[in-house]
Amino acid sequence: MERILTEQKYKILLSGRNKVIIDDLFYHNKGTFTLLSTSLRMEDINAHLDVCKPDAFIICLGGETIENINAMAELKRRITRDGVAFGIIGTSEECKVFQEHAVYMADFAIEKPITAEGIKRRIEIFMGELRQTREEQEAMKHALELIKEQQRRKHVLVIDDDPGMLKIIKEHLHENYDVATAISGKIAYKFLENKKTDLILLDYEMPNENGLQVLQNLRNNEELASIPVLFLTGINDREKIKKVMMMKPQGYLLKPIDKEKLLGTIEQFIG
Repeated sequence: MERILTEQKYKILLSGRNKVIIDDLFYHNKGTFTLLSTSLRMEDINAHLDVCKPDAFIICLGGETIENINAMAELKRRITRDGVAFGIIGTSEECKVFQEHAVYMADFAIEKPITAEGIKRRIEIFMGELRQTREEQEAMKHALELIKEQQRRKHVLVIDDDPGMLKIIKEHLHENYDVATAISGKIAYKFLENKKTDLILLDYEMPNENGLQVLQNLRNNEELASIPVLFLTGINDREKIKKVMMMKPQGYLLKPIDKEKLLGTIEQFIG
């Protein structure tokens, strides 16, 4: 059963020795496809592929030599990498010869005799099927990435200038999360240049940069601004807390640390 055709206007780059087929395609399909043509020179073909970025590249066969066919076969890797469909149009014998010398190169072959309307319909059907296949592959890839993400252990970055406190927090979290530690904002920024974290536990009182300054720097960085931040500190001064809360962290937990409360709070944000 033929698939329902979409109204998408595909861009097709044509080449080959059969100028009659090329002219017919241009004449009969102006409103159906965006058509462009190129020579058989590899330099021209590669340049047109770069500039035009077609959905399909079709060779209109008409007495191509084995050398021509072998040269075209060299395009397969580049065309596949770019996601361009590769088709041929010719007589049954021409298509057979081409596919024997360029095995697995053609994604589709349209054999003559066939009307211009038939060619158009065959191209539309193939391109529609190809697009659906790619959409299904993308959906599957996305689903696998989601599964992988769900199975991945979440990561917590702890920023605190007290090595003893870092050790305690790491002991509390290591069974449930991957944990990294930093004794300053500067070290944390360096860590985040190359690695990702799902949540940051941030102390308030630290030399050089306090927790509020570190949070401001994180929020001012587009790549880091969305990371949930929980303050974990012994500071309970109302004015300081007010300043921190104006930066809208995800939470504010006071020391001494209650392990279950800490785990429960983290779980609210990253599971």
